[in-house]
Amino acid sequence: MGKLTNEDLVKKISEKYSDQVTLLGEPFGLLTFETGRDQIIDLLTWLKNDAALQFIYLTDITAIHYPELPKPIGVIYHLHSLVNNVRGRIKVFLEDADVHIPTATNIWNGANWMERETYDLFGVIFDGHPDLRRILNVDDMTAFPMRKEFPLEDPNRVDKKDYFFGR
Repeated sequence: MGKLTNEDLVKKISEKYSDQVTLLGEPFGLLTFETGRDQIIDLLTWLKNDAALQFIYLTDITAIHYPELPKPIGVIYHLHSLVNNVRGRIKVFLEDADVHIPTATNIWNGANWMERETYDLFGVIFDGHPDLRRILNVDDMTAFPMRKEFPLEDPNRVDKKDYFFGR
């Protein structure tokens, strides 16, 4: 097989994981898949160690929050196969009451700080993480600032009233 294409990657993932991994789309050429919490470590390990794929570079781990969805917290992994110059994104959606997901620090050492940041900002708990604690906010903070749980503006601010702007 020559250079890996997005079509080749979709085919290989479909063959190995059939109904456990779903293709969500290819926005801007970035393949986006969804899987479950139980498959994520196996999938990430396979993507990294497969001789043809070689997704050896973990670009980022982050999260999103869609409060209107039944599983509102999404953990997102961005991977890059430097050899094939192919990128991929994998999403795992979690319920609000159970935001646990296995750590990827056993696959990539660099996942350590990415997972700490995701925990700090979104409250995702990475089970098995060697040092899961806040990294950006103060230790005794009880909220997770990137969740959409608070109004964007303080309704009591007087300088934001429309009559100051002729409206």
